[in-house]
Amino acid sequence: MASPELAVLLDLLRNRPRSDEHTVQQLRTGLEDLAAALPLPDGTRCVDVVAGAIRGQWIAGPGPAGHRTVLYLHGGGYVLGSIGTHRALVARMAAACGARALLIDYRLAPEHPFPAALEDALEAYRWLLAQGTDPTHVVIAGDSAGAGLATATLVALRDAHDPLPAAAVLLSPWMDLEGTGASLTTNAGADPMIDRDGLLRAAAAYLGGADPRTPLAAPLHADVAGLPPMLVQVGSDEALLDDAVRFAARAHAAGVDIRLERWDGMIHVWQAFAPLLPEAGAALERIGEFVRARMPAHRRRRPLSARPPARTTAGALSEVAGSATADPSASATMVSSAPRR
Repeated sequence: MASPELAVLLDLLRNRPRSDEHTVQQLRTGLEDLAAALPLPDGTRCVDVVAGAIRGQWIAGPGPAGHRTVLYLHGGGYVLGSIGTHRALVARMAAACGARALLIDYRLAPEHPFPAALEDALEAYRWLLAQGTDPTHVVIAGDSAGAGLATATLVALRDAHDPLPAAAVLLSPWMDLEGTGASLTTNAGADPMIDRDGLLRAAAAYLGGADPRTPLAAPLHADVAGLPPMLVQVGSDEALLDDAVRFAARAHAAGVDIRLERWDGMIHVWQAFAPLLPEAGAALERIGEFVRARMPAHRRRRPLSARPPARTTAGALSEVAGSATADPSASATMVSSAPRR
């Protein structure tokens, strides 16, 4: 049975003002404001870094991060999202995994259409390995568009004969840029975060005229044989449910070790509402179990230097929902600034 907090959150999200008249920059600014309502865990350490030519940030909890590394690719329909929008989610995931996380600001559309985001993700991963990080100690993770980008990154790495990471974690993945999933219609009234029209606008901005079935843009159409183990979490009530289900079926048929978790009553990227939503914390714990099982405890080579995290405020459910802008292509907590390289 879903928590009472979920019912409150859904009511607030469904009744927030919505508009299709915002510019991309207004959406980015509004979502950046939304992220400020989601507090960082106590003791979170954030360290700026340039991964090759990509702006990034190391994020870790107060204790030793061990040898595990999470390369995180944020969601936001490829047009929204930033380090600032996803810092809180990534900090909680890193803590659950006993890992440090590298969260990057890949280039965004429409200014930088496909394959810019993919090029940046590949550069960040290769930079990690060039720093001496063992690929068997790395997990690639992402939410929504970031989950699709994580999958495309794995496919590109495999095809280039690069060493692959130990595993991948995909939250509410967006895999189909044509919007053909039946759940976009059947769950339209249940998921207040996504609708098909908004999704297709984001897809058009990202594709920049490319074929929407291009495998490295839409991983639903990719050959995924040989990819590392994957955990996919999706909500039963989200509009992108069928993206996750169809992709998991294709991956399983290709021999990939894939685990699909379908969470009853959950909406798009509900994990981002921790600690406001009990189900979000529970999902992050499951992610931690998955990652730890594939990378047992091991002494890390070098420590993470620390600096105080960026200032955030602890928001209530009403503050979070009330701040949300109405771009239906954006995940639950997506906020953004202009892309930086």
